[in-house]
Amino acid sequence: MHARRRTSRFLAPLTVAALALPTALAAAPAQAAATPAPAAAGPTAAVAMGDSYISGEAGRWKGNSLTTSTSRAGTDRAWTGSSYDPSRVYGASAANGCDRSDVAEIRSAPGTAQEQINLACSGATSANIPRAANGGQTYKGEAPQADQLAQVARTHTVKLISLSVGGNDLGFADVIISCVQDYEIWNSYCHQDQQEAVDSRMDEAMAGVAKSIDEIRTVMTQAGQAPGSYRIVLQSYPSPIPRSSENRYPESGWSRTSTGGCPFWDEDSDWARDRLVPQISDRLARVAAAKGVQFLDLRDMLQGREVCSTATRMATAGSPPSATGSEWARFLDFGTTVQGAVEESFHPNYFGQQALGRCLTLLDAKGSGNWSCRNTAGRDSTGMYLTAR
Repeated sequence: MHARRRTSRFLAPLTVAALALPTALAAAPAQAAATPAPAAAGPTAAVAMGDSYISGEAGRWKGNSLTTSTSRAGTDRAWTGSSYDPSRVYGASAANGCDRSDVAEIRSAPGTAQEQINLACSGATSANIPRAANGGQTYKGEAPQADQLAQVARTHTVKLISLSVGGNDLGFADVIISCVQDYEIWNSYCHQDQQEAVDSRMDEAMAGVAKSIDEIRTVMTQAGQAPGSYRIVLQSYPSPIPRSSENRYPESGWSRTSTGGCPFWDEDSDWARDRLVPQISDRLARVAAAKGVQFLDLRDMLQGREVCSTATRMATAGSPPSATGSEWARFLDFGTTVQGAVEESFHPNYFGQQALGRCLTLLDAKGSGNWSCRNTAGRDSTGMYLTAR
């Protein structure tokens, strides 16, 4: 086994295109019917739509490890015994980068319907949700997600639609890259200029989220499903990094880079954890309220399970990954011995996605209301619980 070393000179390849943070049917969209079709009589379905945080990006990884060979100390689910095959986790979507994992949130909530269908795609924005007939854009060779939903609704009785979108509209990738470069290269803080950048994009991003909800409703109406026959759940995003007081590595000395994979200054970490993520959650909650859909607040879902958190550890050859002790988010993956794909960085991993699935299952059982989902320290996904928001 060889220890992995991250160094700042390898940061140049980190581009917005590569770090597609907030992750197939025919590309040709189905035309909207002039009148509502009869409601489908097929199996019930729960559907995931949106970006990488719900598509299942990073589901390949069971925690993090500095071990770079074979199964990476048991963390790499793509290991075949002789090579690495991401399609073992992401299936056919590994080919186009939508990265819909086998433990994605919707797949980890099997009790929500007879079938769980994942239409989300890593890197998608709100422009990729509406029908093509209403300005929606194809993405990675796939039709807009509302057109895909229309196909599902023709053959299934859709009961639940979970939507995660807006993060890429706000430039999550830009924020991450700027903050990492400020730590690694410029010896400066990112939070002031990145806060301004997010603020400048916020209204347009939330308008895109609102339009996405409208489009979903239109598709469902045209499929013959009455508004009360299904639910839409809009969800927010968890923070993948801890606040500075909960980081197990010192701010200086390069251990956050060379070991932890969380190269952020304390001030930037605190800003991201306690200002940016709550701000986005609050704005998404306002959209959900305005559109009359349920809201699932995930801002604290990874509390104590973030990359570099003091309550977690990395896996080693003698200490395998576990749902109770490992990190639930992927560290920043770059360097001379890259283990996986950089776009998997800072997304909920195998353990985190199982926890997200539990959150959705719990919310589905509530039937109504807006909820925050949190974890129980020292517990696996069965320790997830909801509090009224």
